[in-house]
Amino acid sequence: MKVLTIGGAMIDTIAIIADNRIERMAMLNADTSFLLLEEGRKTEALDISTHVGGGAVNAAVAMARLGLDVSALVKLGTDHRAEMVLSHLQSEGVSTRWAMRDARAPTGASVLVSSHDRNAAIFTFRGANTLLGEEDLRGDAFGVDAVYISSLSNESADTFPTIVSKAKANGALIATNPRVRQLSSRGTAFQEALGKIDIIAINRSEADVLVPGLVARFGEGGRALDLAPGETPPRLVVRGFSGGGHDMTLASFFDAVRRLGPRFVVVTDGRHGSFIGTANSIVYCPVIETKVVGTAGAGDAFNATFTAYVARGASVGDAVRAATVNAASVVAHIDTQTGLLSRDEIAKRIEAIKDALPLRTWSH
Repeated sequence: MKVLTIGGAMIDTIAIIADNRIERMAMLNADTSFLLLEEGRKTEALDISTHVGGGAVNAAVAMARLGLDVSALVKLGTDHRAEMVLSHLQSEGVSTRWAMRDARAPTGASVLVSSHDRNAAIFTFRGANTLLGEEDLRGDAFGVDAVYISSLSNESADTFPTIVSKAKANGALIATNPRVRQLSSRGTAFQEALGKIDIIAINRSEADVLVPGLVARFGEGGRALDLAPGETPPRLVVRGFSGGGHDMTLASFFDAVRRLGPRFVVVTDGRHGSFIGTANSIVYCPVIETKVVGTAGAGDAFNATFTAYVARGASVGDAVRAATVNAASVVAHIDTQTGLLSRDEIAKRIEAIKDALPLRTWSH
């Protein structure tokens, strides 16, 4: 099976700071916390390391390790960082045929500061990732079975409708994992393209951004999911989604997005598990209890794995369990790719802990 991933390529520099060397402040009435850096002071780090990352690269490596024939369509500069990305992709068996060099900007880079609960604060320089244009979308690049579109930076997001159209014209399964900036600045164009998309994969914060546009089309509030007596529901079943002063229940959110076209709606909620919306049901899968070393890349691992399994014809249950296992393996490492597993290793881990991943299903 051939797959094309499109989107970001980055060089990640990760600094791990001991809890007692950096202050953490949590908001009492919001799901937000802050790492406080003292101005003008040198802070000792436990470790500083450099890795290849970025949404399209993370997804490409994940799928290659799962046995798929993968190519990455990314924009790089003409610098040493670009050479690092290309060398890494080649070492992972990912084709760089569609990896382009552009002298107008350096290759993208990020600095991650990881401390306390290891949910890193990230400083991002998008660089050449912003330069993807219509002329870069060669028709023969889309002769694949599946196209995975990671987040597109700034002006590169303007190519999203064309990417979707080209993938659809070739009969490919289309999966997309947009980020908040793309959803907020180009939300109308994004929602108009959803009719051609098979899988949309987002996290809770990204789902909140979609709420105002969905409310304008389908209305606010909505039905609640039925719960068994004494059942403790996952957080999002109680919380729902909120954005722009509007609220939607979890069920109404999935119904609304599904009505726009996607066959599968994936919403991840960090340590609180994940939900998959289909035409007939909403499926919930908890996370695996894991010592978290770094959260970066967990979403990419989950979404790329879910897409790979669906593309190969797996059931929703098998796909979400595999995605959960791969994401749990990634967070046991500081970088975004060391923990990515092969298909055989995922199968072994699922067999070993299958009782720890009970699925909860609500039928429409």
